[in-house]
Amino acid sequence: MAIEISKLAKEDIPCSVEIVQKAFEDDPYFLWVFDAQKSCPLQEDGDNPFPKSVFCFVLTSHATTYGRSGRYLLTVAELINFIPFNKQFSKERNAASITARCLWGINNGLFYVAKEVPSTNGDGATSVGPPKKNASRIVGVAMWLPPHPLSEPESWYSYFQSWILTFRQAANNILFRGHGGLNIKRYWIWKDAQNAVQSEIWNDSRGYYFCNVIAVADDARGKGIGKKLVEIVTDKADQEGMKCYLESSKKVPNLEIYGRMGFKFAKEMECHDGEDVCKLYCMTREPKYPSKTTPFKG
Repeated sequence: MAIEISKLAKEDIPCSVEIVQKAFEDDPYFLWVFDAQKSCPLQEDGDNPFPKSVFCFVLTSHATTYGRSGRYLLTVAELINFIPFNKQFSKERNAASITARCLWGINNGLFYVAKEVPSTNGDGATSVGPPKKNASRIVGVAMWLPPHPLSEPESWYSYFQSWILTFRQAANNILFRGHGGLNIKRYWIWKDAQNAVQSEIWNDSRGYYFCNVIAVADDARGKGIGKKLVEIVTDKADQEGMKCYLESSKKVPNLEIYGRMGFKFAKEMECHDGEDVCKLYCMTREPKYPSKTTPFKG
C-alpha cells in the first residue's frame, strides 16, 4: 500500500475526527483541560434562557490562531446567571467541536490527511495531491496553522472566518447543552502560559508554522505516516526560510521523535491550576535553507 498526502476535504472529516479522538484519549493535556471534576468558571445556576456554554466555547474557537477576542465575551458571561448545563465530558460534543475546527481549517489552516491506497509504484511509495477514487482509508491527520506576522493585524477575511467558527461552536453548545466538560478556567491558564512562552521564544517577526495536531491511526503507527504529515509542511518551510513550532504534552517519546525531524526543545510550559499541573514541551525548528520568501498560503 502507498501513503497519499492530500488536503483535508469535507468527506474526510468524520474519519479524521475519529482518529484524532482516539489518538488523544490518553493525552495529558486533554485529560487535564477536560477535567470535569474540577470547578470551572460560569457554572452557577440561574434563570437566563441561554446556556452559559454558548459564551464559554466562543473563547476556544479562534483564540488559538490570532489572539483573545473572546475575552470580552467571557466578561459578559460572568455577569449573567445561566441555567444548569451538562458539565461532563461528551465524546459527541467533542466530535462536533473537532468537526467545526476542521471546517474552519479547510479554508484557513493547513489541514492534511494521509490515505492508505493501493500502490502502483511499489510498497512504501508516497504521493502528494488529490486522493485517487480507490483510496481505501484515512490513517493520519495533521492540523497546521500558517504563520502570521506579529506586526500585522488579523485580516477582515480571517476575522470573519473566525466568527463563523465561533457561531458553529455556539450552536454546538446549544445543541449539546454545554461545552462537553471543557474546563474554561484551565483553558485560559494554558492560553496565558502559551502566550508567555511564545513571547519569550518566538524571535521571528514573520511568524511560525504551528504544528497544532498530528494523529495517526493505532494500526498504522510505525510506518512513518506521522513523519510524512510533518514533512508536508516542514519541506515548504525550508524552501521559504520559515521556522516551525509545536507543543507536546508527552516528553517521552515525542521529543526524540520530533527531534529527528529537525525540532529542538525550546522551553517547558507549566500550566498550574492549584496543585494540578500540566506540562507541555515547546519545540522550534529552524529552516534548512534560510530565505526571505513570502510564506505560502496554499
